Amino acid sequence: MELLIQAPVLSRFGYAVSDATRARILLALSEAPAYPSDLADALGVSRQSMSNHLACLRGCGLVVAVQDGRRSRYELADARLGHAIKDLIGVVLAVDPACCAPDGECVA
Repeated sequence: MELLIQAPVLSRFGYAVSDATRARILLALSEAPAYPSDLADALGVSRQSMSNHLACLRGCGLVVAVQDGRRSRYELADARLGHAIKDLIGVVLAVDPACCAPDGECVA
């Protein structure tokens, strides 16, 4: 694994949370570790989609898979990520409604 600091870290984090499903996965994992099938059911996505999103989050270094018998449980790679995610949620943004849709997608 390659260790990244500063701007590349923010870039990977930004990419990871740019997808609403991945953002919801990170929010769920900031509460507690979970199995992929449970995450898929809770978020209403297919297991294949969940697998793809978890692979992306693993590749970005944000989550890790922990073997639990024959299953893998997912958790945040660093507990500080959970605190950072909760801090980010508390930020209030002033947005231009002509620029961003309610779901955060840029329309420009």
